[in-house]
Amino acid sequence: MSTSQSVRSLVAGTLRVSCRPQVVGLENVPEQGPFILASNHLSFLDSVILQALSPRMVHFFAKAEYFTQPGLKGRAMKRFFDAVGSIPVQRGEQAASVQALEDLVALLEVGSGVGIYPEGTRSRDGRLYRGRTGVGWLALTTGAPVVPVGLAGTQRLQGPDDAWPRPHRFSVTFGEPLEFGHPGRRHTLPRRREATVAVMDAIAALTGQERVDSYNAPPVGRG
Repeated sequence: MSTSQSVRSLVAGTLRVSCRPQVVGLENVPEQGPFILASNHLSFLDSVILQALSPRMVHFFAKAEYFTQPGLKGRAMKRFFDAVGSIPVQRGEQAASVQALEDLVALLEVGSGVGIYPEGTRSRDGRLYRGRTGVGWLALTTGAPVVPVGLAGTQRLQGPDDAWPRPHRFSVTFGEPLEFGHPGRRHTLPRRREATVAVMDAIAALTGQERVDSYNAPPVGRG
């Protein structure tokens, strides 16, 4: 077993014992080929949860500083985030955001799975905010299927203002894959928005969250 598989299995086992999560729809994650997990976002731990419980490795963005901390703790953090498939990205920089999407394209083109939060950042009030069109761009550019994911209860593991996680039950529901064709990079903006709306509708159907027709503002501090 590779280091990555070992770490993911360890985290998954810890979550199952301490939190007894309900996980539904694992069969909806393609067994091979590229795919995009598009999830609502409630907790700092959401990416690690999805990376651990998905039947295949999923690459999510993580703050670049998680990979550059000094000392033994910093090296341990980097090894952990590398092992679960996280990709370092500088938050809040336009050029970095564009390059980050290109990094996801490169992973999809070699048949890997990637994860994205269409809301852009965590919901601090539990509502589902308007999706940003990066998920639509990614799906149409690469032709990869989008697997909508509904998380519930993860905010109780570690809320926006909590310093440390605590055990609590939560659920993860993987929905049926959505296909949007493969027009490539020359697709139209309305088609991109249409794909994004379809993804958000699918997430909402899984979570039952109240919808908000505006973008979520990024929180101050951790993302």
